[in-house]
Amino acid sequence: MRLALLSDVHANRHALQACLAHARRAGVARFAFLGDLVGYGAEPGAVVDEVMALCAAGAVAIRGNHEAAALAPAGAAPKNLEELSAQWTGTQLNEGQRAFLGALPLTASLESTLLVHASADAPDRWTYVERPEQAQLCLDAAAALGTQRVFCGHVHEQCLYFASRTGKLLPFTPVDGVPVPLAAHRGWVALVGSVGQPRDGDPRAMYAVLDVAQQRLAFHRVAYDHLGAAAAIRRSGLPESFAQRLENGR
Repeated sequence: MRLALLSDVHANRHALQACLAHARRAGVARFAFLGDLVGYGAEPGAVVDEVMALCAAGAVAIRGNHEAAALAPAGAAPKNLEELSAQWTGTQLNEGQRAFLGALPLTASLESTLLVHASADAPDRWTYVERPEQAQLCLDAAAALGTQRVFCGHVHEQCLYFASRTGKLLPFTPVDGVPVPLAAHRGWVALVGSVGQPRDGDPRAMYAVLDVAQQRLAFHRVAYDHLGAAAAIRRSGLPESFAQRLENGR
């Protein structure tokens, strides 16, 4: 079985559909969504509906910070663009979509792996795993739950941390489409990247695929109609900077 790992869709229907199509062509049988389905993008309802349908067919989804923000936005006067996005997103969701997002768990276990949006170390604090020390805290928390493997989102770039012979976690930058064997004797923390809002200067969508039988993880970049997604943001009235992020990948 092949499992697609998708995170940080951020209400970008164009990117989500491109990644789903890419995964299906590769023989993916199951999908896991690692949080932040909404926020920043122009089509939160369409994205949530698509993920709800996949979950009804056996997919797994967990909660991200943007789900939490959209369901309980700040006061009437947003202090920053994130709060503005959360307020707008909340107005776009119907009751069924809100109920689905509100019921999502913070973590899930699947195929001997802990799935979490941010860090397994206090998942509700939304800590970014950006350095080896943070990856170690994340892995230690997963190990306390009985697994040596964690797949995360939240960080909008792709990276794989692995335990060296000394036990120290080291970062590895994956190559598009090249599978990495996940040796069982090592600890692993994988950051699968962002489907809907990459921030590494490359506008292509990001996701990853776990080959369960071979125990190999491949990271992918997928071209999509990012200009169409940016145009949808402009039509929605959301801030111009949200559209520019999709155009330049930052």
